[in-house]
Amino acid sequence: MPGLPGFAAGPVLAVAAAVAGFEVLLSGRYGFHRDELYFLVAGHHPAWGYIDQPPLTPLLGRASVALFGDSPTGLRLVSALLCAGTVVLVALTAREFGAGRGGQVLAAACTACSAMVLAVGHLFSTVTFDLPAWLAVSLLALRLLRTGDGRWWLAVGAATGVALLNKDLVLLLVVVLVPAIWVTGPRRVLRGWWPMAGALVALAVVLPNLWWEAAHGWPQLTVAAGISDKDGIANRLSFVPMQLLYLSPVLIPIWVAGFRRLRRGPELRWARAFAVAYPVICLVVLACGGKPYYALPLLLVLTAAGCEPTAQRLRAPAPDSSRRRARFAAWLAVGALANVVITLPVLPARLLPAVTWIYPEQGEQVGWPELAAAAGTGWSAVPPELRSRAVVFAANYGEAGALARYGARYGLPVPYSGHMSFADWGPPPDTADGPVVLLHPAKYPAVERYFTACHQVAQVDNGHALPNQEQHTPVLLCTGTTAPWSVLWPQLRHYY
Repeated sequence: MPGLPGFAAGPVLAVAAAVAGFEVLLSGRYGFHRDELYFLVAGHHPAWGYIDQPPLTPLLGRASVALFGDSPTGLRLVSALLCAGTVVLVALTAREFGAGRGGQVLAAACTACSAMVLAVGHLFSTVTFDLPAWLAVSLLALRLLRTGDGRWWLAVGAATGVALLNKDLVLLLVVVLVPAIWVTGPRRVLRGWWPMAGALVALAVVLPNLWWEAAHGWPQLTVAAGISDKDGIANRLSFVPMQLLYLSPVLIPIWVAGFRRLRRGPELRWARAFAVAYPVICLVVLACGGKPYYALPLLLVLTAAGCEPTAQRLRAPAPDSSRRRARFAAWLAVGALANVVITLPVLPARLLPAVTWIYPEQGEQVGWPELAAAAGTGWSAVPPELRSRAVVFAANYGEAGALARYGARYGLPVPYSGHMSFADWGPPPDTADGPVVLLHPAKYPAVERYFTACHQVAQVDNGHALPNQEQHTPVLLCTGTTAPWSVLWPQLRHYY
């Protein structure tokens, strides 16, 4: 195969550093997200797996705060670095498609403007690592297809195994891409023993997590089924518009050009499998009722494929070429500005309702200290002589994580919850047969029946009138439980 253009390291790394620096600058403006509070607790319960995820994200979170400080910025520094890595990976993917200096810089700039890239670069979550992991697997697969060198299967297998230690979704890429290669070619890369060697490498890396999953009854499948059952219809209805919004509407012409280039361009016939893989993954996600962002990494691959022809059109001599380039740069800047406002903490917290209707994760970063304060009010109503036998119980992992983080300042004991992996870190001892302080959001109305003589003693107010899930959650004080905790715990466990 022809050699690749040189890597535009200077400008690409400059774009990556700029977006990472911007993410770090804003990282502490609000507070922890509900998922981050959960990961911080999970990191102190190291295991080869958790109810809703493999082990990598919680362990990375624990390492991040140990190295960089126990604060939102300390936790999210890893996210900013991974965001920079995503920018570089998309530029390298464009280079794999033959992009020169201009095409690679355009790919980096488009990635830095993407709503999804900016969003996951701000928060610490499984998606933060999943996005660059998919892109790394895709880049290695492209190198395999372009060169025909079967030894690249080992690298593809290793990258897939590491990605599986973070999130199982990368299996979608594997099960779609391999048949697509068989249909579109080049089939020679599927022959011989190298593909099996790559699969064995992936299996060896992820085997401890598979063992944990099997020993615990494959709980991640239960969680996935819960997502499909409860949110499947909404996910399907929002799938197409979210594909456009997550990447950025201003990038639609570029990724459409990339899709056409991969599907029809003779110079990229070897990469045609990716043009097949994206729509097939979309159909699979729609059929399963999965979340729209599941297909986004391949949309970035299509964008990378469209950057070189776009850059060539912008460079083409024409009477209005300067004006055309200026309009394009302005259009890209407008899209970037809109995505920054929607996904990053640039607005005052009181104005968040203006963006949470489209990106609710913004509202999940405020109000957690206030929730702990409301629980503290409930705890103060427990008679001092009964507190040694009292329990604080939260209905979901976000609330439990917030109480674990901020509860000590109000004298709260270690919180319990039946949600996700918090259920594995309980139950309270049966000797804890005293009062129960119960955080009881409307989304989980059935929980109260397991407790006796409950009455409201406080209410959560996030201080910004922000309509997130915890706003106006009642804090109840109950005299006890209807049965010992060990008996109730299987009924209090819930997965989604």
